Amino acid sequence: MEPNPKRIRALLVDDHALFRESVAAVLSAEPDLQVEHCGSIREALPLLSLAPFDLVLLDHDLGAERASQFLPAARQSGFEGRVLVVTAWVSDNEARRLIRQGVAGIFLKEAPVSELIEGIRVVAAGGAWLDRSLVDAEPNGAAEPSATPVFNERQRKVLRFVMEGLSNKEIAWRLQISESYVKAILQSLFQKTGVRTRGQLVRVAFEQYENQL
Repeated sequence: MEPNPKRIRALLVDDHALFRESVAAVLSAEPDLQVEHCGSIREALPLLSLAPFDLVLLDHDLGAERASQFLPAARQSGFEGRVLVVTAWVSDNEARRLIRQGVAGIFLKEAPVSELIEGIRVVAAGGAWLDRSLVDAEPNGAAEPSATPVFNERQRKVLRFVMEGLSNKEIAWRLQISESYVKAILQSLFQKTGVRTRGQLVRVAFEQYENQL
């Protein structure tokens, strides 16, 4: 009989209770994963000092807290494990900042849970995980962002619907995702195209990026 695999002990830190409870349950069903969860950095730090965790799965936007606040505080308290940021959206600049701080990867919540499981195993084994849409954020030799943004499939779908005049609620219904997730994708589109409003986004999309859609 083969010995049981060593379990990866992870702490999921996310301020949305339904998300963290559901994801923790799914991940813990894997034979090599053991996942606990809490809702803030303030709650996480005492847990990390009480028990050894291999990995922290950390949301970027925790309401009054940000992922960039976690690593300095965690290292100071003695945490030596790895950190995988799991978030709906993060700007390229903030992604670079997190990578420079020492996070082992950034995973976007639009991806399936099977990819999250793979990412956890890769990071826990000492590797790095960076969502394909964030490759320009990687330091040390990565190419500079191109003048023409490259949209991922979810961004293209949302942008097409915006160009058709659909509201956030209508887009969420069409794509079967939450309205807050639509807003996060819109923010990523604003950041990539350098605009601030939906009207500007539509105009710029028609003028410059129609061939990508």
